[in-house]
Amino acid sequence: PVSKMPPKKKDEAPEAAGAARFGRVRNTLKMGIVGLPNVGKSSLFNLLTDQAIAAENFPFCTIEPNEARCAVPDERYDHLCSLWKPPSEYPAYLQITDIAGLVKGASDGAGLGNAFLSNIQAVDGIFHVVRAFESEEVIHVDDSVDPLRDLETIQHELCAKDLEYLKRAVDQEKTDVKKNPTMKLSGLFVETMDRVEAMLLQDLPIRGGTWSTPEVEMIKEKLPSLITTKPVVYLVNLAKKDFTRKRNKWLAKIHEWIKARGGGVMIPFSVEFEQELWDLRADPDAQSAFLETAEGAKSAMPKMVQQGYKELNLIYYFTAGEKEVRCWTLYGGSLAPQAAGVIHGDFERGFIKAEVVAFEDFKALATSKSMAEVKAAGKYRQEGKTYVVKDGDIIHFQFNVTAAKKK
Repeated sequence: PVSKMPPKKKDEAPEAAGAARFGRVRNTLKMGIVGLPNVGKSSLFNLLTDQAIAAENFPFCTIEPNEARCAVPDERYDHLCSLWKPPSEYPAYLQITDIAGLVKGASDGAGLGNAFLSNIQAVDGIFHVVRAFESEEVIHVDDSVDPLRDLETIQHELCAKDLEYLKRAVDQEKTDVKKNPTMKLSGLFVETMDRVEAMLLQDLPIRGGTWSTPEVEMIKEKLPSLITTKPVVYLVNLAKKDFTRKRNKWLAKIHEWIKARGGGVMIPFSVEFEQELWDLRADPDAQSAFLETAEGAKSAMPKMVQQGYKELNLIYYFTAGEKEVRCWTLYGGSLAPQAAGVIHGDFERGFIKAEVVAFEDFKALATSKSMAEVKAAGKYRQEGKTYVVKDGDIIHFQFNVTAAKKK
């Protein structure tokens, strides 16, 4: 007999893959920037911070010196703001942490080893800055520019730290089992931990493995602080000349290395290019002239921020009205009541329904800041508690404030 697939439930969130399966499910997730000394990491972080501060309309918002909040560039949000022109506009933000000091031997406590590791454990994804530019002024820690060697160095340090953590966790589990006569080590535990160890010994990140759902659950439960389960975006820092002509002898090799070593997105950029462009910000004509000489190259910063957001499995929905246009950050796969709870706990507790229109439908149909045309076309939907919120939904929640919290 031919076995038929069960019908797909209408509103299921897509199955997460790779690093997303190991991620923390919450709306406040952070990316951390790592890299060896002198690769352009701090320059990149300073550019991100300066651009964020320049765009920031909350002067009272103080952040740790190594933290940046970067607005996520989005044409959909810009469209809603230009339509409503509200007094309050609030984009989605990506939180980025500058993680200091990774050096060879960090996992043995060399350099800033241990502080570095607690910082990297606190973030949810990694921007790994790699140097592929030659420069007399900027010396390289290992005296020569070799991005593949640098990638190996950092990957080895991260895997070595995870190995150490794995051994501690396994020892702890064995001790707990010895103390309790009713407990024994499960086959799944032993098998999963052995496979994790085998990958780490080969300097392969855990996110790149093929894991069954029970194995993923086991890793999340017993090894919640692994570093190599986090998604990585590789940022390759080029000289301005190479960035504008889109050529560099290392790019293809780096791309191959990434594919063989756990995967991840690669974004070429140039601190030299970005800094020059940013320094001309007060003079739009000079900026245009600079870009004209750049063979069509444009800033890679927006792409970095967007990609970081995507890697963390974050999405956002919009609320739009006379007073405010705002993006609300949500973990992908969340249901309508959880989405309402991001605005206020009462919205989640007293959730009645969500009135939803997809941004694309709104843009195609609405000629003004009214929902009349959208409603006439039947694209203004009433959704209930089981609705999975989609990225770019424009939502108005109906809720009942008197709903008491269930005891």
